[in-house]
Amino acid sequence: MKKDREVQKPYKLSHQILSLTGINFVRQTVIGYTELTLIPSKDSFRYIWLNCKQCCVYRVTLNDTLEVTFQYFDPFLEVCPQESKQRNLEFLNKSQTTGALSVDPEIGRGELVIIVPSEAQHMIQEGKPLRVGVEFSLEKPQSGLHFVVPSTEGTLGEKAAHCFTYGHENSARLWFPCIDTWSEVCTWRLEFTVDDFMTAVSCGDLQEVVYTQDMRRKTFHYHLTTPTCAPNIALAVGPFEIYVDPFMNEITHFCLPQLLPLMKATSKYLHEAFEFYEELLSTRYPYACYKQVYVDEAYSDLHSYATMSILDVNLLCSNRIIDQVYQTRKTMALCVAQQFFGCFLSRQAWSDAWLTTGIAHYLMSLYVKKHFGFNDYKDWIHHELQEIIEYEERFGGIVLDPSSSPNEPQNGPNVSSGSTHSGSKDTFYFSVKNPHACSPHYIGVYYKKAHLVFNKHLSLALIAVTNKGHPAGWSHMLVSTETFTKAIFTVTGKDITVFCDQWVRQGGHAKFNMKFLFNRKRNIVEMTIEQGYIGELGIRRYVGPLVVWIQELDGTFKHTLQIEHQVSKKEIVCHSKSRRNKKKKIPLCTGEEVDMDLSHLDADSPVLWLRLDPDMTMMRAVEVEQPDNQWQYQLRHERDVTAQTEAINALHRLARLGAVTSEMRNTLNAVLENEQCFYKIRCRSAHCLTQVANAMVANWNGPPAMMQIFRKMFGAFSCPNIIRQHDFTSLQNYYILKTLPVAMAGLRNTHKSCPQEVLGFLMDLFKYSDNSKNRYSDNYYRASLMDALAAAISPAPVQHDPSTITSDTLTENIRRVLTEVTRYLNLEKMLPCYKYTVTASCLHAIRVLQKNGHLPTKSDIFKAYAAYPQYIDVRVSAVEQLVDMLSKDGHREDMDYLLTLAETDPVPRIRYLTLYSLAKNPPFLMGQSHKLDNEHLVERLWNLMNSGQACDSLVRCAVMDLYYAMYGRRRPACIPASEPALVLNLRKPPHPPILPPPVIQIKEEDVVPVVKQEPPSEDPFDPKNEVKIETQSFQ
Repeated sequence: MKKDREVQKPYKLSHQILSLTGINFVRQTVIGYTELTLIPSKDSFRYIWLNCKQCCVYRVTLNDTLEVTFQYFDPFLEVCPQESKQRNLEFLNKSQTTGALSVDPEIGRGELVIIVPSEAQHMIQEGKPLRVGVEFSLEKPQSGLHFVVPSTEGTLGEKAAHCFTYGHENSARLWFPCIDTWSEVCTWRLEFTVDDFMTAVSCGDLQEVVYTQDMRRKTFHYHLTTPTCAPNIALAVGPFEIYVDPFMNEITHFCLPQLLPLMKATSKYLHEAFEFYEELLSTRYPYACYKQVYVDEAYSDLHSYATMSILDVNLLCSNRIIDQVYQTRKTMALCVAQQFFGCFLSRQAWSDAWLTTGIAHYLMSLYVKKHFGFNDYKDWIHHELQEIIEYEERFGGIVLDPSSSPNEPQNGPNVSSGSTHSGSKDTFYFSVKNPHACSPHYIGVYYKKAHLVFNKHLSLALIAVTNKGHPAGWSHMLVSTETFTKAIFTVTGKDITVFCDQWVRQGGHAKFNMKFLFNRKRNIVEMTIEQGYIGELGIRRYVGPLVVWIQELDGTFKHTLQIEHQVSKKEIVCHSKSRRNKKKKIPLCTGEEVDMDLSHLDADSPVLWLRLDPDMTMMRAVEVEQPDNQWQYQLRHERDVTAQTEAINALHRLARLGAVTSEMRNTLNAVLENEQCFYKIRCRSAHCLTQVANAMVANWNGPPAMMQIFRKMFGAFSCPNIIRQHDFTSLQNYYILKTLPVAMAGLRNTHKSCPQEVLGFLMDLFKYSDNSKNRYSDNYYRASLMDALAAAISPAPVQHDPSTITSDTLTENIRRVLTEVTRYLNLEKMLPCYKYTVTASCLHAIRVLQKNGHLPTKSDIFKAYAAYPQYIDVRVSAVEQLVDMLSKDGHREDMDYLLTLAETDPVPRIRYLTLYSLAKNPPFLMGQSHKLDNEHLVERLWNLMNSGQACDSLVRCAVMDLYYAMYGRRRPACIPASEPALVLNLRKPPHPPILPPPVIQIKEEDVVPVVKQEPPSEDPFDPKNEVKIETQSFQ
């Protein structure tokens, strides 16, 4: 199918040279030159469009001899110019979408317009290559290139000063002029001149390192002979320590000084990912080398580029750390997968992102399945499916290939259920057709949906053609939906057009509600499958086959039903007879035969439980209605982790309704103690048991729930009341040990407070915790103990005035909790643990104490920990506590502080995460009355969207997410009404139609600089290292 934006460009990029000579860490400036070799594909053209942002362009030449004039236009410097007081997302989205389209390289446009003079037309007619040279510089870039220069004493090398490139999707334009699209691939020559103690790491093969005559600087020369697009080019410069992988000499690791031991421990399994992918794809790694660079203050955990990846230094961990290893290995495996699909095989356009991203994540999931086990893999798939369902039912259906339809998805917010015509307007508050105008939340879920589509339907991988000839023949290195479907048909003979029409070119998911009844006389299951939510947000009708598994006394029987109507009634004949004719052991779907206690089963029914689409072969939400005893059988005896998770969720719902029984408690206890059960299921059973025990508190006999299980598993042999010395060699027991205290802390007595016995038990865990002989760190375990203390806090019996709260007004139990929190918080300053996990949990505990009326609601401590340069995980935790304060106890100063972080924080990732936290937990929702809802807040958010983030589209669109959560798509009610005349002016388009710009006569000696904004000011908030709260008097 032809793309909407597919255009015939008048030239083709064949080669690009990038040379950065003046990288200054003190001034944070870069001086550079780039040369693009263009091969004309038409007889004549007058304009050359390049993408370029926040650069000062000094000079543009053609073939080194002809200096030409140029123009610059960046629509994001002011998204809505002269827009009066409209202030609604409808208007901003239209302006932003039009602006993004006006500089979209996919249709041959850009911010920098080079006017081809008549003197060069003869070269175009002859088909000779045009070499476009651009001299430029960067000064304190706002985005795209990040300098990390610690404010400590010493030289740049001693301070480990470094810089690296980053960006949201195709953002290479932020640090050098280029054609910033995935479809323009070319060969590269890269040259970077740095100080003699620095190392420049970039894409391609390192050809040579040449020192200057004074030996104070050196130039790294890289050649990339594999055609690659500009978004896949990167650079990292710093005093890196270099480590060549001992298993694969093609792999080189780079880290900051003194981190080499951690890097060796972290990267020792990386070669396994290469071997796994090469064996799976039956092809060699497509490049001659691979480089991993670990940097501080990274924009995200990973960024993959051709032959290299830039990763967050916080992924490094020693052999003593447990929890982080899983995430780090998954991240590195994804980096390698993206080298095959994403870097070597690039997408044709943004609308084809689902292909490269989906395949890369699919390959990574196969790696996870092999190395972490099938249960972990399937649980991850189930979790991603639930995230997709939740998003689509809240915001609307996600279309993987939006270019196939002339309109935006039609099942988004504010669309009536009866609206089915294709001419309705954009139903999202953002555009899905351009990544720089799209919600980052949407993009994150979009990638997960792309992964699931491949995971369940298209387990085929493309193998790149190795022919590299004329640039016109490089199109095989680009993947689009059209070429992909053709390749699948060519290789397998299967036409997947219908599949793509159903799951790729349409958004939404199916939603089924299943009820059944056993007819004893006819020995059949009468089943009703209803799609009762059709027309609601994100839900669409499904027609096709649907698999149902029925676990009977004689085994598991699989049935395929044809769903054609909104309500489908089916009759399925049972293969088993009544209980009197049952076998001694009951066979399961795995072939295993088990003994079951059938005393709680209906005497006339051979049905133990039912499952709908158990293999998750489609995007669907399922609601199965069956008795609680059947959920218990499913939890106890089903071997599939998704079935067990669904059973636990059903028991959670029953517990909230108060429909609990002693058999339910026994089932959860049995699962919790079953060592053959997946550890995540056991942990979830513990939390479910908390809900069941609270619902049964009036009739509960004996010690608190899970107390005996904990002492049996972890109590000392001579004295079970005291926890034995830690030994985390059993990872399953390690996760149970972390979970049980948190689950038990959620128990409540008849007075809705934590039982005294449980609180004393938690205090003993702190007192007797001994990790002296353990080979693993206990930092995550201690953080979980702090989370347990927070979960044990209940509302204060007497609400005091915040100004009158002292140590005397606190109860004895709360005083003990507060003392423990303060002790751990101060201990972290002298003996910090890995990633400051305990500090982050302590901040959460302090906030819980405030919410329950035990401490005055003050934000000073959170602001101190949220300030630069505290560790990023601590800062994120502090920001989350500040955000939590806003809805109930927040003040304008707190909101202004958070928005200042989002505007000017030195760490780009903190800017985004602050807005992400606010959008996830907004101070108020649309339509609610709140003291923070005022014109000042609207103006500040609007200015941030309109002109405050011209270079960081991720942050700008994150502000849109927050704005939508609080005000929706319409104009905020707190803004005074606009004048009619101004409203009429809004009918004009925010940007003029995209036309070739008129030629502007510029003298040869004139220089046209690119418009830049002022760099962000330094963070006005100084970090505070002392804990200054009322707890000081309690020590």
